[in-house]
Amino acid sequence: MSTGAGWRAHVLTLFPEMFPGPLGHSLAGQALAKGLWSLEARDIRAHGLGRHRAVDDTPFGGGAGMVMRPDVVDAALAEAPEGLPAIYLTPRGRLLDQALVRELSAGPGVTLLCGRYEGVDQRVIEARGLREVSVGDYVLSGGEVAAITLLDACVRLLPGVMGAAESGVEESHSAGLLEYPHYTRPAEWQGRAVPAVLLSGHHAAVAGWRRQQAEQATRERRPDLWNRHTNTDGPSVAGTGHAA
Repeated sequence: MSTGAGWRAHVLTLFPEMFPGPLGHSLAGQALAKGLWSLEARDIRAHGLGRHRAVDDTPFGGGAGMVMRPDVVDAALAEAPEGLPAIYLTPRGRLLDQALVRELSAGPGVTLLCGRYEGVDQRVIEARGLREVSVGDYVLSGGEVAAITLLDACVRLLPGVMGAAESGVEESHSAGLLEYPHYTRPAEWQGRAVPAVLLSGHHAAVAGWRRQQAEQATRERRPDLWNRHTNTDGPSVAGTGHAA
């Protein structure tokens, strides 16, 4: 794994072999190879207890599953680089959105704690002041996939990662709207024609059409985003790109 300069990602996990995974390919992988960011995945089990390197125990109060021990997690966090915000990936956290992605990508990097089992003992979350973040209203087997999602979203905003300078500006959610639909050659496919406005060469008309399409998609598919957008003075240009 890269340990070069630039934006730093430090991941604490029971499965360090899952990294870099998808982050070793495409834009993120190219940027990693160039040293635009660095990634280090550390095994929490290195701080486990006893002959079997135990990292979890049964929950007080009863219930199914196991809970990651605060002493083990704290020992792993103690070895994390100083100066990086520490985030615990959990369905209980604040929802990851583009505003938070921009905030994190503008900083020095992140330390990500990937939970497993039923989660992490609340005391170490409070003692370490961990920021709790969720990638969506669903449950994953662990925090590793969520960590990859967060890192991919942040890395693509780092200077020099995306080829076109305007790519980071015209993004889904950057303007508070979903993306407009995209078309390419051939101009007609299976009896379906590309909207005539996109072939007109009239830049203002194209921009207006894209804006209208973005607003319509947001209004119909994500009324929560639409309500938020109409109650704020957001940017005037709708975005493109993929949301995580």
